[in-house]
Amino acid sequence: MGILEKISQIEAEIARTQKNKATEYHLGLLKAKLAKYRTQLLEPTGKSGAKGEGFDVMKSGDARVALIGFPSVGKSTLLNTMTKTHSESAAYAFTTLTCIPGVIEYNGANIQLLDLPGIIEGASQGKGRGRQVIAVARTADLVVMMLDANKGDVQKNLLEKELESVGLRLNKPRPNIYYKPKKGGGVSFNSTIPLTKCNEKLVQLILHEYKIFNAEVLFREDCTPDEFIDVINDNRIYLPCLYVYNKIDQTSIEEVDRIAHMPHCLVISCEMKLNLDYLLEKMWEYLNLICLYTKKRSNRPDFGEGIIMRKGCSVEHVCHAIHRTLAENVKYALVWGTSTKYSPQRVGLTHLVHHEDVIQVVKK
Repeated sequence: MGILEKISQIEAEIARTQKNKATEYHLGLLKAKLAKYRTQLLEPTGKSGAKGEGFDVMKSGDARVALIGFPSVGKSTLLNTMTKTHSESAAYAFTTLTCIPGVIEYNGANIQLLDLPGIIEGASQGKGRGRQVIAVARTADLVVMMLDANKGDVQKNLLEKELESVGLRLNKPRPNIYYKPKKGGGVSFNSTIPLTKCNEKLVQLILHEYKIFNAEVLFREDCTPDEFIDVINDNRIYLPCLYVYNKIDQTSIEEVDRIAHMPHCLVISCEMKLNLDYLLEKMWEYLNLICLYTKKRSNRPDFGEGIIMRKGCSVEHVCHAIHRTLAENVKYALVWGTSTKYSPQRVGLTHLVHHEDVIQVVKK
């Protein structure tokens, strides 16, 4: 029996098993087996099971955004509208057959936008070049899921299911579980809070399914068995995702209003160029980017060329971005902007900077 048959058998058993206290251990074991087989499907071993070719696109710019969606939802039209790249778009499915990169220039940053071929149901099992598309999505900093506003939430649910099954977790934080395999001593289990979804016996059963008999486990939050399995596998990718509903000019105003009020969702029309500026704003926000400017002594700030960094970066990170040896020779820095109590403020290397701050580094 092949891996795909085993996966479909386990999925069918999970679907027909009632969820209650008596079956929670059985379901936990089934989920562990399912995760193990899916990992084998994604990362085949041996010479015969070499990984499928991906779309080799060099990562460039300050961030990478992957456009994922079903065929004919408007991915290529969006790429053509927002970048200087041309991707063929037409009124039939699978117009795009490979990965086409483009660059968005926004707030001084170069954001690489990848137009990926349309995904179909069963993509996680390799249908319609699905595995190659998903392999590229795993390297992105943000997933923009393009959906047809006329199809309701059907496309969204199907795509989420496909991406979940290959280890992509969208808009989810990493489970706060400490896990470390050991050479001996059995399984040491502890939790800092009362657990309602998982317990020591279930954790041991899941570990035994993975042939792990010695480990240290500490639950710092009330996590589910699925989240614990993700921690064991250690190959899950946690990405922010924007659900972008296109073709709003073809649907009712009530439906547009409903979609616009859903979390992580926004509505656009590529054909009529509606709401694209708001999409850019949200992409910038979800990528956690900030733009900083440098200043030489007794000179005006250099607003022509900004330094693109991530939110939560310190003066030390900025120094490393300017030159790798600069941080060792810094005496102090002067900062103008919203991160300071007054402008300019004399700060050290640990000071956290904000968007559009101006920095002057003073060397020893």
